[in-house]
Amino acid sequence: MLSSQLLDVLYENQDETYRQMQIRLLPNLEPDSIIGVRTPVLRSIAGQLEDASVFLDSLPHRFFEENQIHSFLIELEKNFDVAVSEIEGFLPFVDNWATCDQLRPRCFQRNRRKLLPYIRKWIASDETYTIRFGVGMLMVHFLDEDFEASLLELPAGVHSEEYYVRMMIAWYFATALAKQYDAALPYISGYRLDKWTHNKTIQKAIESNRVAPEHKQELVGYRLK
Repeated sequence: MLSSQLLDVLYENQDETYRQMQIRLLPNLEPDSIIGVRTPVLRSIAGQLEDASVFLDSLPHRFFEENQIHSFLIELEKNFDVAVSEIEGFLPFVDNWATCDQLRPRCFQRNRRKLLPYIRKWIASDETYTIRFGVGMLMVHFLDEDFEASLLELPAGVHSEEYYVRMMIAWYFATALAKQYDAALPYISGYRLDKWTHNKTIQKAIESNRVAPEHKQELVGYRLK
């Protein structure tokens, strides 16, 4: 349950213009569940919360901002095993793309090999934001020095009609095309993704400053009509 003191702090930092923007960006959430507090303020609140463990145990939360604070508290956790435990307890309650995408524990950077089995499990889930989180973690941690071409099969193997899952898969492959073009291209040239995700991947890659002009020109030829 949200303490009255924390609720007061949130409303003291309410920005109605920002709230209206958030309502538009998060159409699947009830407008009354969004107070309208900017992210830097929420991060500051998370960093100063005295009863963090009590807050983390108070699921489900009522407000979007509570889920954001919850995400930022997990982000601060230095112990990998504790962070994973907190995430696995939280993911079933994540109900929007913003909270999902901002859940990025810093300790994962130092524990990528330990993280990979969890990523596999999350991507294999039936829950929209658990899948999205797993694909997001694969994108953040395994497209650079720890890249393995076989890992591209994980998001390619997801079959979902959920917009927020397909959008993340498109984001993943667009990033893969920017960082690991030769390995990622066969998933486009071979039409391994569903039509919507395929075309969205190409769109995002063409819009990216990280994809080489000659690669963009090649990708245009793979658009599906």
